[in-house]
Amino acid sequence: MKASSKSQGIDLRPQGGAMQGSLLDSAAPLLSVVIPVYNEEAGLDALFNRLYPALDALQISYEVIFINDGSRDRSAQLLAEQFEHRPEVTRVILFNGNFGQHRAILAGFEHCRGDRVVTLDADLQNPPEDIGLLLAAMDQGHDYVGSIRRMRQDSAWRRYASRAMNRLRHRITRIEMTDQGCMMRAYSRQIVQLINQCGEMNTFIPALAYQFARQPTEIVVGHEERHAGESKYSLYSLIRLNFDLVTGFSVVPLQWFSMLGMAVSVGAAALVVLLVARRVFIGPEEGGLFTLFAIAFLLIGLALFGIGLIGEYVGRVYQEVRSRPRYVISAILERKP
Repeated sequence: MKASSKSQGIDLRPQGGAMQGSLLDSAAPLLSVVIPVYNEEAGLDALFNRLYPALDALQISYEVIFINDGSRDRSAQLLAEQFEHRPEVTRVILFNGNFGQHRAILAGFEHCRGDRVVTLDADLQNPPEDIGLLLAAMDQGHDYVGSIRRMRQDSAWRRYASRAMNRLRHRITRIEMTDQGCMMRAYSRQIVQLINQCGEMNTFIPALAYQFARQPTEIVVGHEERHAGESKYSLYSLIRLNFDLVTGFSVVPLQWFSMLGMAVSVGAAALVVLLVARRVFIGPEEGGLFTLFAIAFLLIGLALFGIGLIGEYVGRVYQEVRSRPRYVISAILERKP
């Protein structure tokens, strides 16, 4: 078993299966396309049929890195067949379990060799033909290019929830991302190397890249209906993702809750003074029990919310101090030089 140099992932391949880094660097392509795959059997053929012609049309050297994130369908088999079909430009990383989209992208960043790196979802909602638009923006001097989906084809509740979370995220973290849910983005080699140096267990890659970038920008890209299958992000997953984003990049929620606690304390103190004064000057009032219950429930609810918020930050610290690998690789399909 061989661990990566940064202990971010574990490689379970035999020692002899690894390729020498100097040989890889000597044949480094200009572009790396990193695509996480999880149960995308129904749409992979369509992805292959559109992706490779689009990249060939760019007339630059490239590689495509697929990361199979523990798919339970035939995705791994289809990726292996595609590797056999185009081994000179295709590499496949096979996880031994499901570690999540962002960790799959981090594995792709660890193993990519291109001077520019583009991330792309496997569901074809973002057209591969728009990769050229990202590269054109980088030609203008930008080291990180985000994307904004044109005429989103998602359901209404996903669009509204995304807009609400975008506004909340911007107010908390001050990270400029118009459309945080679009993973079609381009990164310079320097940005990717900086991300690789980060050992966080849970992070939001586009936000991390924005913090490292010197000249970030955003462009509009196309958006289509999912070619096949269904979204892997449930409502709970989206909530968890935004919790990770907020707690991973800002302590503003803790500061807000501290200020709220101070305001509630001042209000509670004023209420006590009012009730005492009323009892002294007016006399004991009949009833009022349900009002006290309502106030008590409000304070209890705020306390529970605060405990949960603090727990999110403590949980992140707990995950980091364990220093467990972020992912485990069972095999890598790649052509030896």
